[in-house]
Amino acid sequence: MTGPEAAPGAAPTTVGTPATGGGPDGASPERILERLRSAIGSVVIGYDETIRLLGIALATEGHVLLEGVPGLAKTFLVRSFARTLDLSFRRIQFTPDMLPSDVLGTVVLNPKEQQFEFRPGPVFSQVVLADEINRAPPKVQSAFLEAMQERQVTMDGRTYPLPRPFLVIATENPIEQEGTYPLPEAELDRFLFREILAYPTAEAERTILRSRVGAEPEAPVGIVSPDEATALRRLQAEQYVCEDLVEYIAAVVRGSRAHPEVAIGASPRAGIHLLHAAQAAALFAGRHYVAPEDVRDLVFPLLNHRLLLRPGALARESSRSGDGGSLARMRRVVAETVARVEVPRSARAETWGRP
Repeated sequence: MTGPEAAPGAAPTTVGTPATGGGPDGASPERILERLRSAIGSVVIGYDETIRLLGIALATEGHVLLEGVPGLAKTFLVRSFARTLDLSFRRIQFTPDMLPSDVLGTVVLNPKEQQFEFRPGPVFSQVVLADEINRAPPKVQSAFLEAMQERQVTMDGRTYPLPRPFLVIATENPIEQEGTYPLPEAELDRFLFREILAYPTAEAERTILRSRVGAEPEAPVGIVSPDEATALRRLQAEQYVCEDLVEYIAAVVRGSRAHPEVAIGASPRAGIHLLHAAQAAALFAGRHYVAPEDVRDLVFPLLNHRLLLRPGALARESSRSGDGGSLARMRRVVAETVARVEVPRSARAETWGRP
């Protein structure tokens, strides 16, 4: 841990204030997350942690990249998540021949009014599924940058705000390279999480097969209301964060840049995302304050797409694992980064949660 140590008995400074209350209908954040897990988990098996990350993304209005081989129900998971939210939803199937106007919209002449008018594209939705985003050409991916960061679209010199909340949930197939374009670092950095999906366990796969004996199941509609989604974002911003924990988060992010196998480390935006995600994790855990475990549990999905490792590290890991080793190598580097940062001595519940 870097930085000055808090004086014994002194109340730590805060970012935000203690959160109180729940959703507008009295539902607590833990209950809202449990409803999401129950509704989505009834049709998509084995993704409880991914559903929690999607809930954190909803509370922080962050974007999520789901990466996995074909057939892991990435698209079905996102569609089920969108069904449970009473929010507008559009799916964009990316292809190499797409144009930015296919996503953002276009300006056309209204012959009746003899005036040009803007016709919004599918990005003007509250939840956008960017299916196989790595198939989009660079121009389309660049057009996404403003929408993801600024929540607005600029077209023909005019700026159009996107509906709020605005979440992009993208899917990516890491093994098929023909007709794909690597996502630029600037775009990757705008994703709150990259969740790497693995094959299901044996029991989960048997459960999946049993659920498909009849018609394909569908998640219930409108489990989370717009008012509840708004309340989650408000409560997340009010979560108590003591100064020692702010320094801890900053040290973890800065430590990623100092790792000998990292060529480019996490940006300050990553630190902001980690802070907000930890606040949401504490909210869903039923606490009004953020603790170190909220940070540590989210470091890997938050950093694994932001770190650029040195080529020499890849060669060494590949020779040890025999399978390319990229995922194992990233896990090791992130784990070592966190392990090198000392948790402050004041990391006790009574200190983190002091009002």
